[in-house]
Amino acid sequence: MSAIPLSPTAPLDEAPVSLWRDAWYRLKRNRLAVFGLIVVLILAFAAIFGPYLTPYDYLSQDLQARNAAPSLHHLFGTDDLGRDVFSRVVFGTRTAFLVAVVVTFIAVLIGVVLGAIAGFFGNPFDRVIMWVTDMTMSVPNLLLVVVINASLKSPITKWMEAQYLATLNPFYRQTIWVDFMLVFGSMALISWPPYARLVRAQVLSIRGRPYITAAQALGLSNWIIMKRYVIPNALGPLIVSVSAGLGTAMVLESAFSFLGVGVNPPTPSWGNMISDGLRVWQHYPHLLAAPAAVLGLASVAFSFLGDGLNDALNPRGNK
Repeated sequence: MSAIPLSPTAPLDEAPVSLWRDAWYRLKRNRLAVFGLIVVLILAFAAIFGPYLTPYDYLSQDLQARNAAPSLHHLFGTDDLGRDVFSRVVFGTRTAFLVAVVVTFIAVLIGVVLGAIAGFFGNPFDRVIMWVTDMTMSVPNLLLVVVINASLKSPITKWMEAQYLATLNPFYRQTIWVDFMLVFGSMALISWPPYARLVRAQVLSIRGRPYITAAQALGLSNWIIMKRYVIPNALGPLIVSVSAGLGTAMVLESAFSFLGVGVNPPTPSWGNMISDGLRVWQHYPHLLAAPAAVLGLASVAFSFLGDGLNDALNPRGNK
């Protein structure tokens, strides 16, 4: 039996085709996406290591240098208590990233589980889950967050104060954890429905594929099929949505902190810094400009990165 000759256009040492390798190649060619990626990495580095590298502590006060203009000693100036604005903006980056990552992780986890169940198993799961999704999306986000914070913050704070009086454990005096817990919970509660709808749509298009039918014919359970074949093949659009969702979560956290229902002082947050700067921006514009500029840059960077990932992971849209 004669051997089949190898095609001259397919050398033996050619690397195998990979979806992720091709996506990375397309992403690198998108200058705006690369710019967004670089900005996101810088912000992530600042969130992790920035507070250890800043020249001042974010709570350190110097009343003799109140409302100082930007200078070599204070790059973004100082606020009305003499605190270094640059150090507070850098620490605010940690707050923004912590909220964005935790909220997005919780929202994606809920959305993937519910969306996969709704799309793969169909009715009655689909009907019930989509009804809950529509009901959640119909409630105004701000109203829901305000109601949750107003109804839960006071009882939890009183409980922590009672625990401190009973145990004298200083942990119960750190009410910042109450702020974070309420922000995480309320923002995750309003953020999961888009992920559930996206995953459901992807699963509906995947469950009829031949490889799913073959896996069912082999006797694999539905949960194994979902874990091995359905959810991994739905990750492309989900990654794009998560990238955009991180930026949206940062903006939402800043908006809620600006309105006083998010992270409260003295913990720095871009939102509460913008709120403080807005009161005196005519006299001290740097107090508003610094956190607002960083928030705007972060939002644009995540938007560019999300668009670049969408183009990279969607070969049909690549001209």
